[in-house]
Order: sequence, then structure tokens, then C-alpha cells
Amino acid sequence: MLNLFCVAWFCLAGLPARAAHTQATLLLGAETARPGDTVLAGVRLRMDPDWHTYWRNPGGSGMATTIDWQLPVGITAGAIQWPVPEMLPDEDLTTYIYRDEVVLLVPLKLAADLAPGSLALKASVAWLECKVACVRGEASVEGVLHVGDVTKPSNEAPLIAAWQGKLPRPGAGVSPRAWWESPASGNLRPMIVDWSSPAAADEASFYPDASERFEVQETTVRLPADVGRIRLRKQVKKIAAEWPQRVSGVLVERTGTQRLGYEADLAIAPQGSAATGSPAAADPVRLAPAIPPLWKMLLYAFIGGLILNLMPCVLPVIALKILGFVGQARNAPRETRRLGLIYALGVLMSFLVLALLVIGVQAAGHKAGWGIQFGNPYFLLAMTTMVTLIALNLFGVFEVTLGGRAMGAAASASAKEGAAGAFFNGLLATILATSCTAPFLGAAVGFAMAPGQRAVVTLMIFLMLGVGLSFPYVLLTWQPAWLKFLPKPGVWMERFKVAMGFPMLAAAVWLFSLVSLHYGDRSWWLGIFLVLVAVAAWIYGEFIQRHRARRGLAAAAIAAVLATAYGFALESNLQWRHPLPQGLSTVGPEVDPGGVPWQAWSPAAVARARAEGRPILVDFTAKWCLTCNTIVKPALESASVRQKLRELNGVALLGDYTGFPASITEELNRFSRAGVPLVLVYPKNPQAPPIVLPEALTPGMVLDALNRATQ
Repeated sequence: MLNLFCVAWFCLAGLPARAAHTQATLLLGAETARPGDTVLAGVRLRMDPDWHTYWRNPGGSGMATTIDWQLPVGITAGAIQWPVPEMLPDEDLTTYIYRDEVVLLVPLKLAADLAPGSLALKASVAWLECKVACVRGEASVEGVLHVGDVTKPSNEAPLIAAWQGKLPRPGAGVSPRAWWESPASGNLRPMIVDWSSPAAADEASFYPDASERFEVQETTVRLPADVGRIRLRKQVKKIAAEWPQRVSGVLVERTGTQRLGYEADLAIAPQGSAATGSPAAADPVRLAPAIPPLWKMLLYAFIGGLILNLMPCVLPVIALKILGFVGQARNAPRETRRLGLIYALGVLMSFLVLALLVIGVQAAGHKAGWGIQFGNPYFLLAMTTMVTLIALNLFGVFEVTLGGRAMGAAASASAKEGAAGAFFNGLLATILATSCTAPFLGAAVGFAMAPGQRAVVTLMIFLMLGVGLSFPYVLLTWQPAWLKFLPKPGVWMERFKVAMGFPMLAAAVWLFSLVSLHYGDRSWWLGIFLVLVAVAAWIYGEFIQRHRARRGLAAAAIAAVLATAYGFALESNLQWRHPLPQGLSTVGPEVDPGGVPWQAWSPAAVARARAEGRPILVDFTAKWCLTCNTIVKPALESASVRQKLRELNGVALLGDYTGFPASITEELNRFSRAGVPLVLVYPKNPQAPPIVLPEALTPGMVLDALNRATQ
């Protein structure tokens, strides 16, 4: 191939300097521009029928077009922006070409102190034009730009805008990645290139950039891929001593008559790592390519666990712990410390189970996310029932102690039950906490759940989260003097316990709302089931625990009520074993009249808005995420944010993570997150990276990010 190129070049050396089959002209996007503006210029090449010129990487033969500018002082030219070419296969070689016409775009930056007046812009253009034989051509092009107080588009501005639409889009929106498929065979090694696609593309390819150290060969094999993704196999030929670590080029796909390209600059991951779902791409807008140190992530996990105690999802458990502390204040210090450690053990055991679940899911080739259990309908049914029973217990419908009196059991029995209660509270705190996130928590969990992360690191991060969540309570139990500031036990405790039943009941209502996502209109039968369970709990508390007569009859009534609840409500009508085939709702985002005009998030929607130069607000959320709905959503839906979006002509995109769609999991992983919320603001400059906002969001933070996005 190299020899063929050399022969062609020597043949060209004797040909005339000026070609006759391509005409070059200079286009300017503005007739008049202000100092400090950037004017888009275009070199238009118009070829005769059947003739072509070449892309920035001509391929097996050819020569890329060059532009040598002669510009006045105060104007500087940027790099050439190349429209997506077409591939011209041949028996011996493949080239990347333009037929008929192409406009190569170049941004021209005007200095801020440029004096008003007319300026002559000139450039020398050189190209290679081919049909059967090839001819080297060159031309001088020129134009005039007026510098004044206003910006006035030129007559060529629509044509330049049309060719802007043919440029490759930023690769950020399609989550590209690359990895070695298998070991090398001599100087050849297969590489997999993979990206997301909003439509089922008819054709797809990867046009590589040229390199002196390796060659991406023309053969392209399309492989089976996940829904919404394209996967190709390309052969890489090594020229230098080492295999490349990065590859760049344009990802090309065609659907019908539409051809799209995406710029990609990818790190090539080791063999096998990306095949299990690792987003190995080095994205141009990726914010955190460096791997953070483990000690930092462990610290983040500890702080995040501490802050979880202040989040709304853990509020019901805090009520139980307050009651526990008041009761423990009269115990011996040793017993108080023991119960604190047992509570911590319950928390740690729960996080250990969660870590093992994540490791198992990822080992099976699936994706895991923070709060993944809230996407399981059977988990939601069990949790709704359990939390309802806890609320009934706090209301005094029944008790969980042996003697039926919450405060008056024998010392030995209460010690035993206190240990069981402390451990159970630790379990419950962890389960409810996973529906929330907190500052520092997202980064730590994202690090722990990153695809390809070592299992021991995942275990360490999750256990450190448990240490942070349980630390305040353990600290209090090991400082008995601090417990003396709590009120003495009394009648008020019973009243406080009943009052704290309401937050637990609110948690049950919230869990019930999530069940409806899986069972639709059948979900109200779960309400009937819970009412019957409450009746059975009342019979148990009133006629068995409180030593009333005819306990046998009461037990029979409980059995009959529970059998009816399960058989009639749960099994026959709710049909709990058969959630909706679609799982969770897939409809578009709900838009309140007068609220933010949300559109459904997709990589293509981001790419379109960025190509239009519009700022973008992206909210990744979920219906089961309390932080999303109690902290983030009010900030984003505030009147000031709505007004700012209208002023900036911004785009608002909502990514619904309720059902854990794989595309959003990949997007969260790109930003080192394992769950929602995640709020991003993309600047109007398509090359600028997105701004990541914190979980503890305020309207002021959103407004500040939107202002920065327009600068």
C-alpha cells in the first residue's frame, strides 16, 4: 500500500501545478463583524462529475487538502473543520473522499482591539483531485471582511450554516468506547469500537485519523450489540514497537438517507474490560479521567454515610433511635455500648449484603446502580408491608415485646429484645438510606460500582458507608454523659412514639406509590391487602397481647384474615407474581403547566441541542429517589430557574432512572456516579465540558451554572 502511494506521488510530480477539475472559492459567514467576534470562513471546493478530493485522513492513498492563510494582523485562523466524508472502497485500498462539492470550515478570530475598516483575507489552497488518474491542484482564494460596530451576516451565511450541519457532532452524546478484543496475531490485533445510537442504523463504520505508529485497516465487521448501541470490529496493524493506547476518528452511521458522524478520541481498554460494559472511552468532555486515590474515596464514603443521617429517607429510623436512646439512658453504660455496637453491626451487615449484590450483578455481566433494589417489585411489596407494620407498632396497635408492654418487660427479656431491635434498626436504616444520596456519597458509590472495579475495593467503600451511617449513634452510646441531657423516661415517650409513627406511615405511602409503577391499576389491591394486614395486627394486639379471653378464637380470626388478604387481594387480584410486562413506565417526562418544559433525555437530544449552540439543563432522576424529589426537583422547578431557561433559550432534558435503563446507567458511569440525582448543565459552546452540580442543590447554584454556560 505504501509503495502504491509512493508510485502515485512520483507520477504526480511531473503534472501541472494547477488542476482543471476543481474550483476553489472563499466564503465568509459575515459581511461585517465586530472586534472580538469569531467569523466562520469556508473554502468551497466544487469538483467536476466523477472527480473527488480527500478528507483529513485520505486513507490508503491521496492527499488531504491544505489551507495556508495570509491574514492581516489581529486575525488568527483556527483548525480546519472537516465534514463527514464518504468511504471509497477499492480492491487494493480504501480512501475517504468528497464528491461533487465540499466546504471546509475554518473559524477566524478577530482581536478585541481590531480597528474598524475593510480587511483583505487570503489563503493558498492545495488539494489532490482524482478520477482514474490523480492531479495535484492549487489555487489562491480571497475575500473582504468589514470590521465595524455591528455583525451583519453575508449572503453565504446560509450555505456555511448548512455545511456546519454536516460536521461530526461531539462524541459526548453517544458514550463511545474501544477495547482490544483478543491478543495480537503478528502485527494485527482486533479492536472493538462501540457507541450508542438513537436509531437502528442501516450502516455503520469508523473512519480513523491517520497515524505514523499504527494503521486502522479498512475491513469493518458489525457485531451484535445491546439495544441502542452499535458495535464494530476493526483490525489494527502495528507499525511502531508498541500497540497504541488511544485511537481517534469519526464514528459514522447511516439511517435511510441521513448520515451522522461523531468525533471520538478513545482510550483503548485492555482485552475483556469493556466487553462487560465498561465505558472505556476517553470522552472529550469527560470531567474526571484520573482515578482518585482510594483513601480519598474512603473518606468520601465515611462523610457521605454521616450526612445520610440528615436525609429524609432515614427520618423514620431516627425516630426509633431517639426512643432507643431515651430508654438506654437508664441502662448500665456497658449495656448501652453493647446495643450501639449491635446497631452498627446491623448497618454493616446490610451494606455487606449490598456490596455482594453489586459484585454478583456485575460479575453476571449486568449493570448495577445505587438503590437498584427499588426497581424490584417483590422487594417493594415486602418493604411496603414491613414499614406499614412498623407504623402500626408505633401507633400502639400491637407491641413487639414478649409481655405486650413496650416499657415494662423484664430486664432480661428487654435486653434480649433490645439487641434484636438494635440490629433490626440497623438493617432498616440501610434499606431506607439507599433511596437517598448525599454530598460525597455519589462520588464514593460511583467509584465503588465502577465497571471493572476490584471486589475488595467495592467491599471497603460500602463498609465505610456503614461506618459513617452508624458512627453518630455508636459515639453517643460510648459517651453516657451525653445521654444525661435527654429527658427522663415517662408518659411523653408513648406520645412521642405515636407521633413518630406518622413519618413511618409516610414512608409506607411512598413505597406504595412505587408499587403502582409495576402493577398499574391493579396496585389498589395492595391497599386492600394492607388494610387486612392492619386488621390482623389489631386483633393480635387487642385480643392476644393484652390478655383478653378467647385467644384461640382470635388466632383463628387472624389466620382467616391473613389467608383472605393473601389469597383474594395479593394472589388473585394484585397478581403479585406477574408485574406488568414492560416493568416500569416508559412514557415521556411529566410537564406541569407553567413548569420547566422537560423533554426526554437521550444522547441524540444532547447532541442536537449542542449542535444548535443552546445551553442544556439535564436532570437524571427517579420516582423512588427521595433526594431527587424533595431537594433537587424544587430547586430546578423554581420560578427563577424557569425564567432563566426561557431567557437563554435553553433546553431541559429529563432522564428517568426509575427503571434503571442501561443508557442512563452508562451516562452516570461516565461521570463516576452510580445513582441519581445527577444534574448537568452543558454550555452553549459544544466543545466545553458539562458542569456537574451538587446533590444538595439550590436555585442559586442552578442559576450560577446557567450563567456560566452562556459565557
